[in-house]
Amino acid sequence: MAIDFTLSEAELGLKKQAREFADTVLSQVTPALAGMTDPLDRFRALKPFYQQMVDAGFVKGLVPAEDGGHRFTNLQFALACEELARVEINTPTAILGTGLGLYPIVKAGTPEQRERFFAPFLDGSPALGAIAFTEYAGGANFDHPDPAYGVQTFAVQDGDEWVINGRKAYTTNASGWDDEGADLISVVCRTDPSKPPSESLAIIVVEKGTPGLEVSGIIDTWGHLATNSPVVELKDVRVPLSNMIGRPGDGMALTKGAFSWTCSSIAAAAVGRMRAAFDIAYEFTRTEKRSGSVPVLEHQNAGYMLADIKTRIEVGRYFAWKAAHQFDVTGGLDRELSNMSKIYNSELSVQTVYDAMRLVGVDAYGDRTAMGPIMQDVLCLPVYDGGNMGVRRRHLHEMLLNPNYDPLAAGEGRVSA
Repeated sequence: MAIDFTLSEAELGLKKQAREFADTVLSQVTPALAGMTDPLDRFRALKPFYQQMVDAGFVKGLVPAEDGGHRFTNLQFALACEELARVEINTPTAILGTGLGLYPIVKAGTPEQRERFFAPFLDGSPALGAIAFTEYAGGANFDHPDPAYGVQTFAVQDGDEWVINGRKAYTTNASGWDDEGADLISVVCRTDPSKPPSESLAIIVVEKGTPGLEVSGIIDTWGHLATNSPVVELKDVRVPLSNMIGRPGDGMALTKGAFSWTCSSIAAAAVGRMRAAFDIAYEFTRTEKRSGSVPVLEHQNAGYMLADIKTRIEVGRYFAWKAAHQFDVTGGLDRELSNMSKIYNSELSVQTVYDAMRLVGVDAYGDRTAMGPIMQDVLCLPVYDGGNMGVRRRHLHEMLLNPNYDPLAAGEGRVSA
């Protein structure tokens, strides 16, 4: 069968829908945030736009059809993410955070769990999901084999309940719209301090309104200005035993799977942000002479640089597609292309936006263009959602150390290790 990068009519329709949604709805987000200095106020201001994403079917796209949704394939989600992030990145990030919270249930939830936990995300309300993954001290070594290290959030069984204690950071969406918590938080914890994560790491769902879960601070970031990054304290949080997804030890695969699911979408979002920078630089070079006799674009150095920027966008797009497709055809088992695409495109976006700024010159550093906010957003991509150094490259290194690693597998549609 020949290799074919042609999108189906349905995929092209989704891409067009996302583009129109971004142009008509998400284009209003930045003006709505103008003048806001409090990060929680900025996050709360996203609610009406998030509701419109719910109305457009994006949240139901996180839930499988058999459970009442119409779950996107990884490729479909990546196609939408590029178009959405081209215009605005905070609202799509809230959707991505919700998807992370739901992912363990999608992969391993029982019928009872699926019915109960998916319900708020199917009724048309602006329900938020979250995953409480990153420890306050950092998440890079969450799977450290020595039980003395790694995840220090613990769940202890007390009768028919789990009692959870710990402290998490960068728990996107966790405060909820009303500061009473997200509708659902999937907490990455351990059930036994004496056992390694392969035996004790677990995911336990904490629902909105559960006593003991407190937002003790908000981390204000340089970019993604309306993305919610709270510090979450879990103090004797009690939930039923039935709120654990799978069994102790299953948290390893579920956590890695969740963050592999996001990779190609982040890679695609990086492409969207690069496109936004290209559009500004292209328009500038076509129309500006900067006191010269011809438009900037007619100068060879500017034209060559712009051609290089456009080339990077195309390369990044097809890498995101390939990684998303590989995730789909391997049933979510792919780790190699997923992690590679997130690393490559996120770092490529920083260099690309910087080069676009060089073309525009000093106006790119001020409020006469939107280039500065784009750079603020892309600087986040290499360090969040599993930092490229602390998490993503380490996962690839682990694969290379595996004696069963097959370097040809990814290129042939198979699982590498």
